[in-house]
Amino acid sequence: MSELDRIHDEVVVCRACPRLVAWREQVARDKVARYSDHDYWGRPVPGFGDPQARVLILGLAPAAHGGNRTGRIFTGDRSGDFLFASLHRTGFANQPTSVARDDGLRLTGLYITAANRCAPPGNKPTPQERARCLPFLERELRALGELRVVVPLGAYAWGGALEALAALGYGVRPKPRFGHGEEAQIGPYVLLGCFHPSQQNTFTGKLTERMIDDVIGRARARAF
Repeated sequence: MSELDRIHDEVVVCRACPRLVAWREQVARDKVARYSDHDYWGRPVPGFGDPQARVLILGLAPAAHGGNRTGRIFTGDRSGDFLFASLHRTGFANQPTSVARDDGLRLTGLYITAANRCAPPGNKPTPQERARCLPFLERELRALGELRVVVPLGAYAWGGALEALAALGYGVRPKPRFGHGEEAQIGPYVLLGCFHPSQQNTFTGKLTERMIDDVIGRARARAF
């Protein structure tokens, strides 16, 4: 069994954060009408992708009715629709959509994970909840031996990436500030910021297809 497989198996049974356990299970039990006939995952959501990845996409946490329903990060929600369309255009994904764990999606050269593995109320994990979850990210960073670029989606993920890298011995002062397109060299990794593909950002034009494609394209250029 590989280290990524071991991390996967430990993530999906984690119950370290009582508030998040209660919320994710409540959402899975009290389903919204549009998904009333779906079997919800209702557990922590593991990372996935190419074990030889040179680029890592880091999200905030699974969506309540996205990853918490389907069992795969950014799968089955509008944020994922926007992200995977870009990954397909930039050559990292074999298809532009992601609707279920068994939908045939394959990632090449890229791995996707999140700072927090459980859907949080209001999409807002506490600092303590992020701290409990970050060791999984630290282990993923170690296990991805070809990794060169980390793309945090939003300021929360950017902060999580900095903490995880610091735990691996790559702390920097002053800490680089998050911004869309901002870039920082942290030890052997390039940290490259991108606005989160939330509906709040994509519907208002804060994040456009061209903007996310530019960042993902830069990540490819830096990594290969």
